[in-house]
Amino acid sequence: MNIQIVMPIFNAFEVTKNAIKALMRHNQYDDVILINDASTDARIESLFENLPISWKVIHNKENIGFVKTANIGLKQRESHSILLNSDTVVTRNWLQRFEQVVNTVDSLGTATPWSNNAEICSLPITLTTNHIPIDLNQLASELYQLHLPHYPELPTAVGFCMLITEQAKKKVGYFDEATFGMGYGEENDYSLRISSKGLKNVLVDNCYVAHIGNQSFKEKALKPDQNTMDRLLVKHPQYKELIQKFIEKDPLAELRQSIIAKITVF
Repeated sequence: MNIQIVMPIFNAFEVTKNAIKALMRHNQYDDVILINDASTDARIESLFENLPISWKVIHNKENIGFVKTANIGLKQRESHSILLNSDTVVTRNWLQRFEQVVNTVDSLGTATPWSNNAEICSLPITLTTNHIPIDLNQLASELYQLHLPHYPELPTAVGFCMLITEQAKKKVGYFDEATFGMGYGEENDYSLRISSKGLKNVLVDNCYVAHIGNQSFKEKALKPDQNTMDRLLVKHPQYKELIQKFIEKDPLAELRQSIIAKITVF
């Protein structure tokens, strides 16, 4: 199976450099697209030198924002894609864990891994920005070797590292550019559209990808606010209650505790 990795980039040089280094370490021979959304930091260009031959770089002529840039990448192929933020650090065999979930879960729409900073998919403490473990590859190996995945369903994917399947593209399409503009809320809207079509949003609970958080958005002083929620609620009035019930019930609590008990690097 060949899952295409799509990484939108806007400035945030240091974290983007680390993100690309991790991808080169673990995904040198995979199908990777880097999309430079007209970065204003001249150093960004140096990151596109000496890339693996299987990788592709797209340069936007003008800055169009995360949502439109993400859609450009997702539309490069009709089959499965992973939208990966430029402030992430992937781990050993992470892509294989996504291939596994595609082959295992029926009616799969989206999938999200664990991370230190991923809202409901945060580990070890949910809804928290946890410290990034020192040895990410040890964590990845232990998580794979010691934990049998359950792929529990989620009310929403978390956009820092988000698999979008071929059938999701066919049934749902792509992110809503008109409503969500420069970014924030688009993955929540997409996830609810996924559910409405009978597809699943799941957690890849044997996979971990580190996430710094909001680096490119800081360049534009963007952050989630009431307007983000208002845009979502116009389209999905049930969203707030859906998420609140999930948080209160915390169906991932037992799973988190089981993993924490097995992993030595937390």
